[in-house]
Amino acid sequence: MSEPVFLIKALPATDQATLDGPEGHHAADVQRLRVGEKLTLSDGSGHLADAEVTAVRKGELDLLLSHRRTIPAPNPRLIVAQALPKGDRGERATQMMTEIGVDEIIPWQSARSITQWKGPRGEKSRQKWVNVAREASKQARRATLPTIAEVHTTKQLVQRLREATQVLLLHEEATEPLSGVSLVGDGDIILIIGPEGSLTPEELAAFTQFGAPIRLGQTVLRTSTAGPAALSVLQSRLGRW
Repeated sequence: MSEPVFLIKALPATDQATLDGPEGHHAADVQRLRVGEKLTLSDGSGHLADAEVTAVRKGELDLLLSHRRTIPAPNPRLIVAQALPKGDRGERATQMMTEIGVDEIIPWQSARSITQWKGPRGEKSRQKWVNVAREASKQARRATLPTIAEVHTTKQLVQRLREATQVLLLHEEATEPLSGVSLVGDGDIILIIGPEGSLTPEELAAFTQFGAPIRLGQTVLRTSTAGPAALSVLQSRLGRW
């Protein structure tokens, strides 16, 4: 089994470190790591270090760091514009997409999204996605945490799409499968996942200026399932899986 991953703000310059705070509590009091056991420290930005526990106290560990390495960021980057689903489906989608390898998730307030992210409650909802992505990254042994963007309106999303290298719009009425689309070799690939009630004609028109819609298969997936499924196809086609 690979060593557990714990996140810190920055890797220390020396080979000695203390893991405290919430991560230290989880390592010492929940996972009950002991002297001699090994773990991986990560700053969430691609920098990793192997570490061995040298002392254990309540809520913290002393560590001896050894092999350091930097994992390059994936290219192209895989970004998902996820229409806000109802209930906890957004958090489930975030977990799965993070484990599969998404680089950024853009919460999108589509016209037919029942859920509304507004004011402090909206920021609280976004923070839940951030927390889910953080824990899923550790579970997946990822070197880099995905970014959870601020919630976007359709107008803001269209502006963001103009900066992308390739835009892939999933739509149930499309005929071309995702498996047959030519993919770019670098830059940003943005995948658009619509809401349960599908896109409005205005949204469809706004997005198709960036390319024809595509589909995953003959069945229609939930909005919280479509993103992870499409990312799996892309990871395979890009040769990462």
